[in-house]
Amino acid sequence: MVEIERKFLVNEEKWRQSCPENGVLIRQGYIFDTEKGILRIRIKGTKGFLTVKSQTVSMTRSEFEYEIPVNEAEMLLDKMCDACLSKTRYSFKAGDHSWEIDEFHGKLAPLILAEIELKDESEQFELPDFVGREVTFDKQYYNSELIKK
Repeated sequence: MVEIERKFLVNEEKWRQSCPENGVLIRQGYIFDTEKGILRIRIKGTKGFLTVKSQTVSMTRSEFEYEIPVNEAEMLLDKMCDACLSKTRYSFKAGDHSWEIDEFHGKLAPLILAEIELKDESEQFELPDFVGREVTFDKQYYNSELIKK
């Protein structure tokens, strides 16, 4: 599967005015993070996932995600990941597109990032008013880098 994603900083004050109440808690960590790709373990709500992502080229990369039992995801996070991050993910619709807004917890707070997945790198989309500067190409905003903080 191919993932084409763009990422933006969020203006917290504007976001709070339209923030839905349906957020889902996510806890995730990385078993490995290399130049070729990553292996991520994630608990999203009550479900566990194992995800393999290739290196990003422009905005595009290969992504393979598999649901695993949540107790196995917890064990992998606890025993195989050097660090974990937690965030609350919200879904938000703007125009014809769905956005995912991640509000980070712990040492990463008050960081809030918005992501949109596209079918094509040149696809046009509407920016919600809370979306700020684009950070798609700034590696410091990749979750695999944020977790190191």
